[in-house]
Amino acid sequence: MTPSAHDHRLDTPSAWIVRFAPLVRQGGTVLDLACGCGRHARYLAGRGLRVTAVDHDPEAIASLQGIPNVTAMVADLEHGPWPCSDNRFDAVVVTNYLWRPLLPHILDALDPGGVLLYETFAAGNQRFGKPANPDFLLRPGELLEVVRDRLAVIAFEDVCVQDPRPAMVQRLCAVGRLHPLSAR
Repeated sequence: MTPSAHDHRLDTPSAWIVRFAPLVRQGGTVLDLACGCGRHARYLAGRGLRVTAVDHDPEAIASLQGIPNVTAMVADLEHGPWPCSDNRFDAVVVTNYLWRPLLPHILDALDPGGVLLYETFAAGNQRFGKPANPDFLLRPGELLEVVRDRLAVIAFEDVCVQDPRPAMVQRLCAVGRLHPLSAR
């Protein structure tokens, strides 16, 4: 996956991730799932967090080799085994990716006081282009339902955004019951 001129997002982390990154324990561990070229892995590693960046694209993963605090691995998230079976993280970050069979693994990968930062396309995105397949679009309130019994929701949005391009997205920040903010 070679970054193209139109992909300004290589260096620009999502505002949602930036907003809630301070909730991750200082010096903590992060799983950046379906990381692509690693805009969030780079940002979080720059904050002193230890990041495991996972993607199916070997070229994208190669671009992360040698970055301090980043361990990059190639894994087929949809047809292979869960790549982090015995690991727990202080945070899990997922953006622009949805594969519903992974949702239980994502929750299980969080330390009890961990932070889940999730942002991806939602129903209604069809009118803006891809993804348009309902298999890759969150249903209304779906992220809330996924975390309902396990995490405390700090913030949730189901909105139309204009940047970096018009899209319907759901965004969630949720923390494990042992996180200091979970009492809110």
